[in-house]
Amino acid sequence: MITAIREIRKAKGLTLQQVADRCEPPTTAQTIGRLETGTRTVSVDWLNRIAKALDVEAGDLVTLPEQPDLPVAAILGAQGVEAPAHMTRLTPPRPGGGTVAVQVEAGVGDYRAGDELWCERIAPDEYAGALNRDVLVPRPAGRFLFGRLIGREGERIQILPLGAGGRQQIVNDPAWIGVATRLVRAL
Repeated sequence: MITAIREIRKAKGLTLQQVADRCEPPTTAQTIGRLETGTRTVSVDWLNRIAKALDVEAGDLVTLPEQPDLPVAAILGAQGVEAPAHMTRLTPPRPGGGTVAVQVEAGVGDYRAGDELWCERIAPDEYAGALNRDVLVPRPAGRFLFGRLIGREGERIQILPLGAGGRQQIVNDPAWIGVATRLVRAL
């Protein structure tokens, strides 16, 4: 089985020892290294333990043939562009179960025509964590409101629509809101 344990660990800036310490129960850095390189067989149990330690889904650690990975040709940093020290691949993101999309038809605010926004649906008890974020809010009769969540008072949330001159909108007790988490933009 081909895994992306090393790539994800490095992308998160973690050492073998840090991942080993985060496993439940903790293990050794040597074991994590063997699982990364394939010198030790990766069982479903190990995938689940390492996924939890890396804060990803277990499926993200498995490289499937039909899932196109992208080779990293260069790394752009403050000192310019460099070739990666080791062969690295990026796995394109996959939407989670609660993800909904917003397709941008005309430019507004920071968004351009053709952009796609991925929004993670959250429940009312999580709204405070979405303050000052762009959100999609369902309204009655199949309508929606999209803008910046600027406040919450009890069951009422305050949304500032994008673009100049927008007036604050108040929405009472929406069942969920979608927090914009990913912008997909063609260059």
